[in-house]
Amino acid sequence: MQNHSPLTNHPSPTKGQGAQTNPHNRFHKQSYKVSEDYLDYLVAEGENQKRRTKVIEIHPKTIVNEVKSPDVPMPWSLNPYQGCEHGCTYCYARNSHEYWGYSAGVDFERVVMVKRNAPALLEATLTQKSWKGEVVVLSGNTDCYQPLERKYGVTRQLLEVFWKHKHPVGIITKNALVQRDIDILADMAKKNLTQVILSVTTLDDDLRSKMEPRTASVQKRLETIEALSSAGIPVSVMMAPIIPGLNAHEVFNVLKAVKKAGARDAHYTMVRLNGQIADIFTAWVRQTYPDRADRVLNQIRSVHEGSLKDNAFGRRMRGSGQVAQHIKDTFGLARQKVFGMPDRLVLNQELFRQYREPQLRLF
Repeated sequence: MQNHSPLTNHPSPTKGQGAQTNPHNRFHKQSYKVSEDYLDYLVAEGENQKRRTKVIEIHPKTIVNEVKSPDVPMPWSLNPYQGCEHGCTYCYARNSHEYWGYSAGVDFERVVMVKRNAPALLEATLTQKSWKGEVVVLSGNTDCYQPLERKYGVTRQLLEVFWKHKHPVGIITKNALVQRDIDILADMAKKNLTQVILSVTTLDDDLRSKMEPRTASVQKRLETIEALSSAGIPVSVMMAPIIPGLNAHEVFNVLKAVKKAGARDAHYTMVRLNGQIADIFTAWVRQTYPDRADRVLNQIRSVHEGSLKDNAFGRRMRGSGQVAQHIKDTFGLARQKVFGMPDRLVLNQELFRQYREPQLRLF
């Protein structure tokens, strides 16, 4: 039986929490709903403020995943965590939590699995004779620098393995904790083995705190870009996602701010609310911005053929229609004015091959 969290169906938004609901896991046949009287009792007792993240240590058999989507420019991804404390309301990774038996709602940000054996699995992968040394990207699904990383340090250990093997690695994050690993990343950058892609969705920290409640502040992200760039680590920015009616008007300002901080380039993706995320985001925007919720939702539908969801390769990340075209044109113009036409950064795969050849001769 699916146990819906009783603290998440109350109409009052919960501060510091992205999802305001815990929808039924579609893979479970049964569910139940807690009575409104009990919800009122819990709120009166202050239980909303007592939620803690449940951490589950797991030991998967594999850790590097091949990326087959034509819309995602990475050959391999690695996610040391399943679930994410950041609690971003729009996060596409929420749906994957259902495969583990949890809800895509509050459970996604309050029940997080740590892959403690990830460094050992990576070591085993990189030493396989068949491994070709293609770029692996950390955080293709959930953020490798989410708050739990401060305690567990799995990402730090992974970087040590990559550096040991002189293997190229990309990092996608929205957390300032990446600054902790500047020492390793700076050494890798000197060999063209790494780049960091920092997610910056808005310069409005009030919006950020509601939409991405447990992420680094806007100022911290700009400081992180500056710190990484000053250390010689190439930093690009993803304005991901752009949400019409919430942050689409900020394109020029975001790009100018991140360029000033030291970013070398910027890209974007359009919001899409697949699976349970449509209901989760809808509940959030209606509770948080009731005066413009309908406008936001209708504009999202306008860029996805009348739906909040879009699975079509080639279209889903950019959208279609007049609103999507306007955003594309605006971003393209802003990128050209702010960054010029920066070359695409290609990480070095040859060093890994040079490092590995002597090792293979031993066998």
